[in-house]
Amino acid sequence: MDTNVPATYTQHDDRRSSPASSVVDGSPAPLVAAADLTSDLTVVTDSSEPVKAPVPTPSEVASTSASPVPTPSVLIAPSPSAMPAAAAVTPNRPRNVPRDFGRIDELGNAFLRTPEGEVPIGQWAAGTVEEGFDFFGVKYDDLFVEIDLARQRLHDGRGTVDQAATVLAHVRASLITPIFMGDITVLTQACDNVDALLEEARQTEQDRRKALRERAREQRELIAAEAETLADSTQWKATGERFAALLDLWKAAPRIERGAEQAMWQRFSAARTTFDKARRTYFSQRDVLRKEAISAKEALIQQATELGTSTDWAGTTREFRHLMDRWKAAPNAGRKIEDSLWKRFRAAQDVFFAARDAANAERDAEFQANLEKKLALVSEAEELLPVTNVPAAKKAMRGISERWEGIGFVPRANRDQIEGRLRKVEDAIRTQDQEAWSRSNPETVARASDTAAKFREAFAKAQKKRDAARVAGDAKAAADAQDTMDSIETFIAAAEGAVAESKR
Repeated sequence: MDTNVPATYTQHDDRRSSPASSVVDGSPAPLVAAADLTSDLTVVTDSSEPVKAPVPTPSEVASTSASPVPTPSVLIAPSPSAMPAAAAVTPNRPRNVPRDFGRIDELGNAFLRTPEGEVPIGQWAAGTVEEGFDFFGVKYDDLFVEIDLARQRLHDGRGTVDQAATVLAHVRASLITPIFMGDITVLTQACDNVDALLEEARQTEQDRRKALRERAREQRELIAAEAETLADSTQWKATGERFAALLDLWKAAPRIERGAEQAMWQRFSAARTTFDKARRTYFSQRDVLRKEAISAKEALIQQATELGTSTDWAGTTREFRHLMDRWKAAPNAGRKIEDSLWKRFRAAQDVFFAARDAANAERDAEFQANLEKKLALVSEAEELLPVTNVPAAKKAMRGISERWEGIGFVPRANRDQIEGRLRKVEDAIRTQDQEAWSRSNPETVARASDTAAKFREAFAKAQKKRDAARVAGDAKAAADAQDTMDSIETFIAAAEGAVAESKR
């Protein structure tokens, strides 16, 4: 059929219609979703495998043909609450009034007004002229819903570039051979908008693929860089496990350009080889080092055994400290052997330290009598607290100290405690002595006296001011002066108290 010949629509027509509408029994059929026209579209994924795109069925947008036939007003300007899913995305636009954009003459010939002039779009013979306007208006609405749904899906990211391009091609083809009545300028602009969005979407897809490649490159670069940082590690077990994990990550990472990937793999492989070579060298040398460690520690055990019978408690204790330092500096002989050697070394030390502790216990028994005497002196000293008479306390403390020095040593376990108690009494007396000196210091007394004199002078001035206010009958000024006197009087009492205290 020649597409340039306008179609004729009659009661006996074979139900030809636009892709989104039809005529049944002389009445316009319900609006059909534009998405029905994209059932063969595909979505291109990162794997370049074409996948069938899910598209809504006509029931998702409009009712079935068995539903009541909607009126033109429902098709053109539905309310938001009653709008089907496809029409709900239609932007605000003037209500489509087909009569404003075309005409049907008395012979049923239908024309569309375009900026270039009238264009014949078909012939209406299926009903009244008003029904013809409604018919061609619904076709315009169908096309507008199609293109706007494509725009909205592109904008929301729910549609693919290929889907939108198919819809755009269909609507532009309808603009070339129109069979609708509506604002062709608005529909053309809607197509241009989708065209612009398509260009942006194509660019976005290119950028996304580029970003994926960059991320894959960065991932492999990170793996290679981390491997290089591990090449000189001596944490053999942990680093070996990490290299195995990095190898798994390398195998799972997306592929990149062959040359770049090969260069990164060479870096990764070289780092792993360096680590493996060092690990093998370490374990091959470890047995030699352990033999040397066993020999060195056997010698230390022999020396510790020889020192075990010494009675030079202080000197031998220092020798054992030196042996311990050499033990720590010697190489490790391996966990099992190391534990066995350490037990023998510790047993040799224990012989000496047990003998030393026994000797100290015997000596401490001799010092027990001295402890009893010093405890009595500490109790005598503590009776001086709290210090109320500094000169008397100082004199008593001198006598206690002289007797303390004449008693002699006490057991080591009690020495720090008993000396601490005596030192506490000495500190308390010393503190009171210093405070007494500070109070009797001539400079301190002079400052306190001068302060008291200044307060008394200020008190006299406030008193004169109060008396003058009373004579003048100024009750407020007199009250203020009295408040000042009361405050100054408090300061005078404090200053005079300080002067009296310093003279004691």
